[in-house]
Amino acid sequence: MTGAPIEASQEALAAVKYNSDGLVAAIVQDASTKAVLMMAWMSAETLALTLAEGRTVFWSRSRQEVWRKGETSGERQWVREAYYDCDGDALLFVVDQDGDGACHTGNYSCFYRSFDGSASVGGG
Repeated sequence: MTGAPIEASQEALAAVKYNSDGLVAAIVQDASTKAVLMMAWMSAETLALTLAEGRTVFWSRSRQEVWRKGETSGERQWVREAYYDCDGDALLFVVDQDGDGACHTGNYSCFYRSFDGSASVGGG
């Protein structure tokens, strides 16, 4: 499985609004199941890398470094589509998930816990 680069216009890139830390929220959705897999942060650099490489690349706030999803776990995400919201302050990546899931806990989705204790998203 691999991703393909996505050509972004300068206008689209300029529409992205980063917070005071230079980051923007990035939501990742599975192309097959439509489940929301995770949310992470991107900088302008990691957004550019994601679009160029065709795989998700994030900014790790805890480690203060570039983080390629699956680099150590093998649970890579290959980008199929990329969007930004109406305000430009959130991104959405539709991906093919390589491996069993996106969550570092081993779950398919990071959103496996509900407030009322009901079933998890996409299985747990």
